[in-house]
Amino acid sequence: MLAPDFVADCPYAPEAILFDEILEIDRGAGRLVARMPTHERLPLTALQRVHPERHPRHVSGGLMIHITGMLGFAHGYFLLDLRYADGWIGFGTNIEEARYGRLATIGPPLLLECRATQVRRTRGSLYVKYAFHFEQEGAVVYESRQAAVWRRVGP
Repeated sequence: MLAPDFVADCPYAPEAILFDEILEIDRGAGRLVARMPTHERLPLTALQRVHPERHPRHVSGGLMIHITGMLGFAHGYFLLDLRYADGWIGFGTNIEEARYGRLATIGPPLLLECRATQVRRTRGSLYVKYAFHFEQEGAVVYESRQAAVWRRVGP
């Protein structure tokens, strides 16, 4: 279960967070690990035209990108102490490298790792480079290197 304060601070509705539990927070390593259930009602997944051989139901690749944003928000909240309620917001700036290992199937949960590889503070903003690593049953389903900027806008 996610911390109610985290859910309340998120700029998205609770249904858009998608992961249901934070399994590990390691401030020293700048690392967060979360668990995400996979089911047929996931956004985009529910809209797939399924074929058992050509297009089995799976967690959409586009949804994986959204998940990186939610993990980035969780990283900002739990590891950088940035609060949306205090005016902080983060936006992805680029995907430097991304790789889908295999289809993320419906049923087994995903283990989602978000690690900051670089954090720079410049003129009141934070620039963060992230490494994402998603697994399902021990197999890699998504890996990427991405960047985001955090800014404080308003009170």
